[in-house]
Amino acid sequence: MTRVLVVGDVVDDISVKALAPTAAASDTTARIRMRPGGSAANVAAWLGHLGVECTFVGRVGADGVERHEAALAEHGVRAMLAADTDLPTATIVLQLDDVGERTMFVDRGANTSLRVDDVPEVAWDGVGWLHLTGYTWFDPATRPVADALVAQAEQRGVGVSVDPSTVSFLRDCGGPTFLRWVAGVDLLFPNLEEARVLVDARGPHVDLDALADGVGALVVTLGPMGAAFVERRGDVEPRREQVTAPRSPVVDTTGAGDAFAAGFLSVWTVRREPVAALEAGRAAAERCIAAIGARP
Repeated sequence: MTRVLVVGDVVDDISVKALAPTAAASDTTARIRMRPGGSAANVAAWLGHLGVECTFVGRVGADGVERHEAALAEHGVRAMLAADTDLPTATIVLQLDDVGERTMFVDRGANTSLRVDDVPEVAWDGVGWLHLTGYTWFDPATRPVADALVAQAEQRGVGVSVDPSTVSFLRDCGGPTFLRWVAGVDLLFPNLEEARVLVDARGPHVDLDALADGVGALVVTLGPMGAAFVERRGDVEPRREQVTAPRSPVVDTTGAGDAFAAGFLSVWTVRREPVAALEAGRAAAERCIAAIGARP
């Protein structure tokens, strides 16, 4: 079985769901929970949960190493976390609405000081696939880490996938810039809104063929329309596959894209069957949205 190396953000997620109308400048009863999160770490947790051998590398505050290593180990993930003595573990406050959608307030904390040296040589042992998220590129301080890891993967013959992860940061840097950063990766995992930004779509049509031209293959989550796979190889006819959306009631969308990416990779890293991989991604996302929290 191919071992997957995931490098990137690890976070303390604090979810807040108001249980009464918000009382401005006063108290509102709410359900508040803190759970381990972070897009990259979530993907690793879902991969481990799905039986994929997985190593995760990231950076946390010094007091968060044992806690986050243990949380990932619960899902069978080998975690290698660098301890930052100056910055705290990243924190995200997620405000959930009545349909499970979330607004996020982000303090990236120790994630902003991730270094190439935080990824030891032993982390690459047995690795056949590398997964990264856009957060590592969006921060100028950590962008060289992402670039170096992709270069190392290419030298080792390791496949690479990237999830842009956030439409707001993507808009800030611009679609063409991000596509230059990730040009040639084997898989790109945008959602539909991220795909719109990447191709600068101004109307209802999103040119997925054009977006797929710059990468090995494109996997787009389409919300209620499901998910699609698009592969273009030179001048040959594009290869397209699509599956329907999960049918579970939505409790919390946090981590759904991470779960989908992990489900897809759980199949794709073993056999290149896009329909089976899409179905595995959908199944993982369906489990994720049916419960509070971003992990299994």
